[in-house]
Amino acid sequence: MPEETAVYTHGHHESVLRSHRWRSAANSAAYLLPALRRGTDVLDVGCGPGTITADLAALVAPGAVTAVDASAGILDEAREVAAGRGADNVRFAIADVHQLDFPDGSFDVVHAHQVLQHVGDPVRALSEMRRVCRPGGTVAVRDSDYGAFAWYPEVPGLDAWLELYRRVARANGGEPDAGRRLYSWARRAGFSDITATATSWCFATPDERAWWSGLWADRTTASAYARLAVDGGHATTGELTAIADAWREWGRRDDAWFMVPHGELLCRA
Repeated sequence: MPEETAVYTHGHHESVLRSHRWRSAANSAAYLLPALRRGTDVLDVGCGPGTITADLAALVAPGAVTAVDASAGILDEAREVAAGRGADNVRFAIADVHQLDFPDGSFDVVHAHQVLQHVGDPVRALSEMRRVCRPGGTVAVRDSDYGAFAWYPEVPGLDAWLELYRRVARANGGEPDAGRRLYSWARRAGFSDITATATSWCFATPDERAWWSGLWADRTTASAYARLAVDGGHATTGELTAIADAWREWGRRDDAWFMVPHGELLCRA
């Protein structure tokens, strides 16, 4: 079985977790919610800090949610989130999506949010997710598409940010424009009954602009992404500082607007 070869571009710096902790089933998995029922058993792949996981657990109880991530450290935070919400129907494990340590047909629903853009072999990952899903069950995946991000005003430094991020992510073995590729990857993984949709996040209020621009400014200079950009020879620290300044400039504009589009799939196993 293959092992993960990609490097997780973002890491788990506070600026990254600031956005991950914001995610909920409502704002990040709405396409999946109609498929959930009380008593459903769910596998949440790449659960991160567990905010979506805890939401799913509340929706399917007394069904169980198994939450897995490649990082042991982030699973500790996910456990705290679940405990804080009284979600006693969640269990946690370290896992590589390319070789899931579960028998065939173990879950009714297998879910992954913003995972496939970061893995070395997304088709193999989807094949594994399909394997551990019960016949007739649902594999649900959602990923953003950096190449389709749109914003206004067109601050020049943000063009440099996007070009750099896509280059660094691909050098790390990932695919930042995953959203548009999900349907193709799922067909190659053996799925034939696929419902494909697209939704977006939009940041336009003063608070949203400040939050989004601030976390990306900090991520650009202080996260694992910043280190990988410099160590990989993709940017200098001075160039990263200039990009961070561009983010802050954009966030100060009263007419600023940012859209993050996502591809999403419901695949019948």
